[in-house]
Amino acid sequence: MGRKARNRIGAALGAAMAGAMMMAAAPASAASLLDNFWLPNDSYSGNVPACSEPLALGTISMRFAETERMYWNAALNISSYQNVREIAFRPWGEGFQPRRYCTATVTLSDARRHVIWYSLIEDSSFQGYTWGVEWCIDGLDRNLAYAPNCRMARP
Repeated sequence: MGRKARNRIGAALGAAMAGAMMMAAAPASAASLLDNFWLPNDSYSGNVPACSEPLALGTISMRFAETERMYWNAALNISSYQNVREIAFRPWGEGFQPRRYCTATVTLSDARRHVIWYSLIEDSSFQGYTWGVEWCIDGLDRNLAYAPNCRMARP
């Protein structure tokens, strides 16, 4: 490699180093709303509905009936909820995604009663626009998603 080529490479490297140093010295600024739109966000509002929220209970009822019909060929529905109560809110602290853990007793269309464990979770709906819900009915976790005995659905 000739002297001229080495000088060109040295000049290019020097310019790149100077540019990198200037960028490193620039003050940090907050990202705009558009920059953060699809990025993970650790600043949650804690705005999670109450355990007795009709929309949450209706969502559980609808999805339970659909799952029973589609996957288990069963005609089970949730007929009613009793003793709805909160068991924990943000049990792991402020730095984690807000979850409200709840329990209730449900009566199914076959007149049997079961304990249901469910959580309302901030930013867990379709594409994270609003809160979502996860649940497990004790004795009916047929695919063992929250095994054993719905323990993984509890705080």
